[in-house]
Amino acid sequence: MKVAKQWRLTAAVLAAIAFGGCTGPVGYDDTDRKVDSLLKQMTLDEKIGQMSQFSCNWDVTGAIMPDDYREYLRKGMVGSILNGYTVAGIRLLQSEALEHSRLKIPVLFGYDVVHGYRTIFPIPLGESCTWDLELMRRSAAIAAEEAAAGGINWTFAPMVDITRDPRWGRVMEGAGEDPYLGSLIARARVEGFQGGDLGSTKTVLACTKHFAAYGAAEAGRDYNTTDMSEHTLREVYLPPFRATAEAGVGSLMASFNEIGGIPATANRHLMTDILRGEWGFGGILVSDYTGINELVPHGIAADEKEAGEKALNAGIDMDMTGAVYMKYLRRSLDEGRVSLRQIDDAVRRILRQKFLLGLFDDPYRYLDSLRERETLGKPEFRAKAREIAARSIVLLKNDGGVLPLDPGSRMTVALVGPMVSERASLNGAWAGSGVREESVTLLEGLTKRYAGTAIRFITAAGCDLTTDDQSGFAEAVTAARQADIVVAAMGEHYDWSGETASRSDITLPGAQRDLLRTLESTGKPVVLVVLSGRPLDLSWEDAHLEAIVEAWYPGTTAGDAIADVLSGDYNPSGKLTMSFPRSVGQIPVYYNHKNTGRPAAPGQTGRHYRSNYLDIVNEPLYAFGHGLSYTTFEISEPTLDRDTFSKGGRITVSARVSNTGGRDGEVVVQLYIRDMAASVTRPVKELKGFRKIALRKGEVQTVTFEISEREIAFLNADFVRRPEAGEFRLWIAQSSDDDGRPATFHYE
Repeated sequence: MKVAKQWRLTAAVLAAIAFGGCTGPVGYDDTDRKVDSLLKQMTLDEKIGQMSQFSCNWDVTGAIMPDDYREYLRKGMVGSILNGYTVAGIRLLQSEALEHSRLKIPVLFGYDVVHGYRTIFPIPLGESCTWDLELMRRSAAIAAEEAAAGGINWTFAPMVDITRDPRWGRVMEGAGEDPYLGSLIARARVEGFQGGDLGSTKTVLACTKHFAAYGAAEAGRDYNTTDMSEHTLREVYLPPFRATAEAGVGSLMASFNEIGGIPATANRHLMTDILRGEWGFGGILVSDYTGINELVPHGIAADEKEAGEKALNAGIDMDMTGAVYMKYLRRSLDEGRVSLRQIDDAVRRILRQKFLLGLFDDPYRYLDSLRERETLGKPEFRAKAREIAARSIVLLKNDGGVLPLDPGSRMTVALVGPMVSERASLNGAWAGSGVREESVTLLEGLTKRYAGTAIRFITAAGCDLTTDDQSGFAEAVTAARQADIVVAAMGEHYDWSGETASRSDITLPGAQRDLLRTLESTGKPVVLVVLSGRPLDLSWEDAHLEAIVEAWYPGTTAGDAIADVLSGDYNPSGKLTMSFPRSVGQIPVYYNHKNTGRPAAPGQTGRHYRSNYLDIVNEPLYAFGHGLSYTTFEISEPTLDRDTFSKGGRITVSARVSNTGGRDGEVVVQLYIRDMAASVTRPVKELKGFRKIALRKGEVQTVTFEISEREIAFLNADFVRRPEAGEFRLWIAQSSDDDGRPATFHYE
């Protein structure tokens, strides 16, 4: 047990932890006693060190330790390390702290496990289109198990920002535009990452980000200003964060943006009044990468010392990679600009999570090389990734039923476009330690699926992903003319989505749309498969092509999952969680908007002194909730068990859902409600429930929802959440723009 002796706490510290005899307020538990006992043994420098996160360089063989913080590790002055991974690399870093520091406090290792660690799942925006909370909980659990096997114990996910502007590259990390669905998904992902026991070596500490309203950055430009009313902030952008706080998330990250003139990292109203005061959040609050330093260029702090003071006074516990606390916090304390109590409270919260993770029981508990080898990329994980990827795919258009490509038919298919054989982009951005070279291409997936059938493929790239080079068009046209149907695979290079990947033009990049025009001119039916990290402007494509499939970035098993859908082995069931605009001029465009005093009629254009455009309709190209199937569904008129209810009561509403097509399939049945007149204006529709059901061809099921005060309550002008008496309209629908058969009820 030589290794155990190297990290064992000193006898004095062990005694203090075990027999400290500390007492505290209601809710004060054994972990709190251990934390407070250890805190008494710590010097100020050791405390400030716990509040500091360093970033290490890394390589495929493991973490590389820069000399600039080796000294701090040995002095016990590093609380967390970012971007160190692999068991071998993390063992090297952890041992520096445990073998040389005075108190041998273990280091917390953080990594961006956003949609998978080694097995890469679809990007979160794509995964959200499954509308399957259990699947999303499971993918997060698999990601956690792999990350933990790789030595990681803290993930900077989920990203729960509500996103209404597809120009912003980070829409790929979230769950779209709706606060109700976004809150449910946020909770599910936290539960998946953290499980029921943080002490398990199959779970990791989750970190909800970015608090708050980062998804509303002006002009969709990363890091940009956000400005909104407190009412919109609380009704639209905060609910997913609150859901994760209620789910017990262990940490939360401040956003880069300002709100109302105060950057989030210095925003005491957000961090202390709302998050800690109103919601009772007791976990770690960490800045984003150099977020504290950036208070200086924001113009709210004269220098980094003042920036650190403002961050700590706002409630930020840990400084991510900026070293501001390390450099200046002692001096700020001496000058009385921060208090020792603030420092102690921050350190308590950090140490508590380390205890809950079991790091004090065994700092090397995550560092098992055998488990790492046996866990990463397990076949059952890849199988689940394939299932989720297929379910995330959204069939946007399918005129004439050109899809699926029936494996029993005889035809020649031209596979054209830069995404046919593209491999590197399939995982998308923020793809953990996934190996891009291992991802299955579309060509590989289709070739494997149709092997032994009478379907023949011919291929031509035609163009690349980013440039205007048209030299390959002739080859693509030749392939198209030899084929019965063209499958064009196009989209964005993965670097065109993610952080600092904002776009002002969200059409297909480079020569891709021109290539589509050329293919369409051959007269052959064209199926477009889009691989992207955001909703694109597909207005020309929708007007001219027979079918469009949004595959997002599907991850490790991309080609196999797309083949499952194109072949009909899986009948697509994905539904959009973010609207697709017709033009960047519509942005932001989202379903749950407010009416104006002069609302336009649907489809209206021209000068009518209404709130509309001269040249384009208000409605998106594809609305929230849209997604087709290879079969068809019908939903009957809703039936209510009563048309009025009052305080403490509820209404039950049901509808018959029929599969009227020729295939088995799944459909997401969506409940929308509108408050027709209230003391504060309400959206034209709000999602308030959904059910995803499977129906055999010809089958009919009855779907039932309950409507209580919770579904109709809202924040009034005094910021009190309550229902108001009046008339309400509801829809049980297949998408947010399905206005077919509304029903009316009243609340008294």
